[in-house]
Amino acid sequence: MIYLDNAATTLKKPDIVYKAVLDAMKNGGNSGRGTYGAALEAANTVFSARKRIAAFFNAERANNVAFTSGATEALNTAIFGLVPYGSEPVHIITTECEHNSVLRPLYKLESQGRATVSFAKADRLGRINPDDIESLVRPSTRFIVTTHASNLTGNLIGIKSIAGIARRHGLVYIVDASQTAGSIPIDMRNTGIDILCFTGHKGLLGPQGTGGIVVRDGIHLEPLKTGGTGVKSYSKSQPEEMPTLLEAGTLNSHGIAGLSAAIGYIEETGLLKLGKKEESLAERLYRGLSDIEGVEIYGDFSCYERQNSENPEGGGKKEAETPMQGRMPIVAFNVKDAESGEVSDILAEEFGIASRPGAHCAPLMHKALGTEKQGAVRFSISHSNTESDIDEAVDAVRQIASEF
Repeated sequence: MIYLDNAATTLKKPDIVYKAVLDAMKNGGNSGRGTYGAALEAANTVFSARKRIAAFFNAERANNVAFTSGATEALNTAIFGLVPYGSEPVHIITTECEHNSVLRPLYKLESQGRATVSFAKADRLGRINPDDIESLVRPSTRFIVTTHASNLTGNLIGIKSIAGIARRHGLVYIVDASQTAGSIPIDMRNTGIDILCFTGHKGLLGPQGTGGIVVRDGIHLEPLKTGGTGVKSYSKSQPEEMPTLLEAGTLNSHGIAGLSAAIGYIEETGLLKLGKKEESLAERLYRGLSDIEGVEIYGDFSCYERQNSENPEGGGKKEAETPMQGRMPIVAFNVKDAESGEVSDILAEEFGIASRPGAHCAPLMHKALGTEKQGAVRFSISHSNTESDIDEAVDAVRQIASEF
């Protein structure tokens, strides 16, 4: 099988990840629930992972990192944590690029009368203008929440510009890094991110069921859940200190061990090196599909043209300072008027190529692109893919297009 659904989950993990999970299952007890060897082994694993993640995202300290089951739980924790029950209704700004992990919590707050939500619109290429976000700010605005990159188009959003808007107006800025964490550098302090939500099983190459939320000093969140913590057990309320505030219940220390090992692999191999390979493969895919009659591609790919024009005299592309300057390694497309699920089924059954069709949990993005009814077929690349994978995918789509 040629696996091109890495925006959903990376299928191939480094061997060190499998080993770390197995070792933790064999040797680790329950973190924070005892002082015997196995419990301390788990606690050390968790704390080491906190330190590694804090450094990876340039957070202020390890205790600012709380573990979750993934980005969905992290985003729910951030969004609901900033609008506790009983507070005055607030105004929230987001974009049409968002995943349902952002949209549905916001819709729930609206339905409960706890918030009103404004959306910065995407253009026909799926792009957001940060100036549009600033124009939506009101006296009652509490926070801005955006994705870092669309899971449908692969377009990056200018989070540093948006963070500047949040600073100017005294707002909290939440970033959904589901698609970018592990693929491009994220520097919370340099960028101005207040709350970073991430998942472990995509670009970070970790196990499913892992992820986290990183909260800047000075921001308080009401916990999404309360319960056992292993400390202050006689208190009727959740301890106020991070990360315990947001970590009720037994942590997935087995998965956290795998996530930490995965980040170690990225650091050792080089995030920029891995990202540049993904970028090269994505450009190859885009150019191949662009040559096929009847194939429509969605998103902004002008960054490829800019990069090629920077060094026009026989030197190929100028090296970018960071990978993925303009987008993630995602190419979404349709073949003529064929339903996206039909195309994806043919790719899987006749060519052994895994893709993702349909709505991708991004309904407003499809509305902006005009693909609400048809959906879209999405190819998403990892550094584990090869040029041969890409060429075979292009050939498969060419054959499918010739038959419709």
